[in-house]
Amino acid sequence: MENKLTYISLFSSAGVGCYGFKMNGFECIATNELIERRLNVQRFNNKCKYETGYLCGDITSDEMKSKLFDEVERWRKREGINDVTAIIATPPCQGMSVANHKKTHNEIVRNSLVVESIKIISKVSPLFFVFENVPKFMSTLCTDMDGVEKTISNVIQLRLGEEYSIFSQVINFKNYGACSSRSRTLVIGVRRDIADFISPIELFPDYCEEKTLRETIGTLKPLREFGEIDKDDIYHSFRTYPESMRAWISDLKEGESAFDNEDISKKPHQVIDGKIVINKQKNGDKYRRQFWDKVGPCIHTRNDQLASQNTVHPSDDRVFSIRELMLMMTIPFDFKWVETSFDELNQMSLKEKQAFLKKEEIKIRQCLGEAVPTVIMESISSKMKTFLSRKHLNTAEVKQFIKVNLSEYSSIVEFIRHNSNSFGFSTLSRIAEYSNAQRENYAAFFTDKHILTEIYKRLPEINKSTIHILEPSVGTGNFLPFIIKKYSYAEHLYIDVIDIDNNAINTLKVLVNALSVPDNVTIRYINDNFLLRTFDKQYDLVIGNPPFSKLAPTDKIIKQYRYDCYNQDTLNTASFFLEKAMKLADWVSFVMPKFILNTPEYSKTRELLGTKKVDSIIDFGEEGFKGVLVETVNIVVNTIEASSTTFVQSVPQNITLLQKQKYIFDKSYPYWIIYRNSFFDAVAKKLSFNSFTVFRDRQITNKLLNESDGIRVIKSRNINDTGTEIVSIKGYDSYISSCKAQKLGVYKYYDRDDVYLTPNMTYKPRVIKKPKNTLVNGSVAILIPTNNNTLTDKQLLYFSSEEYRSFYMIARNFQTRSLNVDSCSVFFFGILKEE
Repeated sequence: MENKLTYISLFSSAGVGCYGFKMNGFECIATNELIERRLNVQRFNNKCKYETGYLCGDITSDEMKSKLFDEVERWRKREGINDVTAIIATPPCQGMSVANHKKTHNEIVRNSLVVESIKIISKVSPLFFVFENVPKFMSTLCTDMDGVEKTISNVIQLRLGEEYSIFSQVINFKNYGACSSRSRTLVIGVRRDIADFISPIELFPDYCEEKTLRETIGTLKPLREFGEIDKDDIYHSFRTYPESMRAWISDLKEGESAFDNEDISKKPHQVIDGKIVINKQKNGDKYRRQFWDKVGPCIHTRNDQLASQNTVHPSDDRVFSIRELMLMMTIPFDFKWVETSFDELNQMSLKEKQAFLKKEEIKIRQCLGEAVPTVIMESISSKMKTFLSRKHLNTAEVKQFIKVNLSEYSSIVEFIRHNSNSFGFSTLSRIAEYSNAQRENYAAFFTDKHILTEIYKRLPEINKSTIHILEPSVGTGNFLPFIIKKYSYAEHLYIDVIDIDNNAINTLKVLVNALSVPDNVTIRYINDNFLLRTFDKQYDLVIGNPPFSKLAPTDKIIKQYRYDCYNQDTLNTASFFLEKAMKLADWVSFVMPKFILNTPEYSKTRELLGTKKVDSIIDFGEEGFKGVLVETVNIVVNTIEASSTTFVQSVPQNITLLQKQKYIFDKSYPYWIIYRNSFFDAVAKKLSFNSFTVFRDRQITNKLLNESDGIRVIKSRNINDTGTEIVSIKGYDSYISSCKAQKLGVYKYYDRDDVYLTPNMTYKPRVIKKPKNTLVNGSVAILIPTNNNTLTDKQLLYFSSEEYRSFYMIARNFQTRSLNVDSCSVFFFGILKEE
């Protein structure tokens, strides 16, 4: 993907965070900041190629937005860029921070600066976007474009979710490369056209062990004297304060606060009318000496004061110096705060240095308190750069590539070894998957990145130092990068991967070499049949995409697969995988065929799942597997806790719900209704359910039909939209000879008019009385009243009403592939009760 690496930075302050993008060779198209002197710091660091890229002013104004969009166009014309690579937005957080105790309605409007960022992202359409803000960012209210107050999370998803795959997480930067404890929200979006190649999750910084203050600043010169300035580093200086306050902190040991002093004269105080009045201790972190062997504290804007939070040096009687703060914030030495070079600053006289610090120090410290640690953005941009430097092929391109190029290599393994730095991991996995001749035999399907992103969001937190995870049908290892990303915080992460196909295992070993696997992660490769293997340990999590193959009833292996299974009715291997996984682990996260929600074959499986805590159900519809006409869901099961609530998400419908498990698994209905709501319940009260049985023809084929002679065969389109008449359609109407028809099962309904017809495979149900001396093919279901009921015109017409059709969609869980009226779903053809 050849394009210049570019970015736009909004609410950029002094540009400390986005300097990480510059470090990785990204060019800044435009940077916006409200305060000129902060924008000047970016000028000193040569952030923008063109002076017009420095945008000082209110980004909510049409004038400022127009300047920004003009700058993007300038780059498209002058620099030949097709896409802006990334937009970074760090809007002011006063209305969101827990440190701000006096939030007002104006702050909610202020938070709407987030919406301005969203507008810009939507118009510019960069490949990626990044939001960074306080931990409560996503749950904070803001004023949306329609004037309605919503959570920022909802607005981002509503306004950008269609175009971007989005992931957000609260992380403590100390575990991701920064040297100070600072919990923040990161939100990363990846444009949908590349979301199958890279997940926003993969762009997050990698977990790492935190660094102590000793490791971070321990080599710097101690500063003991008031006003002392390191002769080799003007930014490493002893910031002065009233000397009378020194006694308050001079005797403190690490971790102690001046308020802990027993001597009242050494507690923070004021002298009023000759009496010592102790200062109020609103925050326990004031005047507290830090620990050498712990991570550095969160850096606030008032880091110049002893009275601020966690500002006192571990051994010197002072606040941290600018240089120490820069090291904690991972700001490189070549970052410039002023136009004058670092060497020139150090060559100044002591008096000149003191004058310089008097003028600039507070400004610099404020910028540091507002900044994103440089390493965070450096890490994110590095991952973007690596991704964009490699080739990425979609499924069609992969198949063509295999056909044309793979013959040059003696094996797929050799190809991967030679090209691990040329192609993205997702593309290499696709090539391996589609090169495997056994792939379709095992009914194994490739799991795309955008699907894995949604699955990742619902993976459980496992609070253990040693974590054991099993992937029972690993294929080309699409889940592996996500498993490692999620759980590499453990001291030891053990991942067992199993596949029945030995070629897949050998290929996977080479693919894994293209990943960056941390030292604390151990992967064990097992070539075996998961369903027949005996395990000698329990797992914390079993995760994967099991095969969906349906076995023949005569297959001898079924007896072995069914052994000790609760569901003895199914022939689908996915069901066997799920049951075994539930016995092996505390948590299970599986991609399953969507018909697990409703078909009779899975009734026993649903019954078993109902005894566990089904933590989440993510409905992918037909978006799960490219080129495969099957609907899928991801089900996460907690096998050790009782049922409570279930998170339900529809990716195609953009719906998220938190449902009571007993409510959606209600046994008064024949299967799970995961989108059940108050509307559904209100309509259900009007209907008498279980009023019909159903017959559906499976014998009449087009070969048996003709256009004009014999018995009329009613097909779905012959029933008009309201179900009030049978219509003739030229070139569509069909007939069957009497001699052929009499051999078919449907013929028993030939002369009956006490049954009803409804089209199959539609969300536009309508019901009509069957005319005598007609038949139907499989596109129409025959509804047989259970109590010899005769429906009124009003009852018949209700089935084609908007109310019933909306109800029916919920009753069918918004399915698109399994819409036949069967012995389960016919339940919902309820007859409207007489008023």
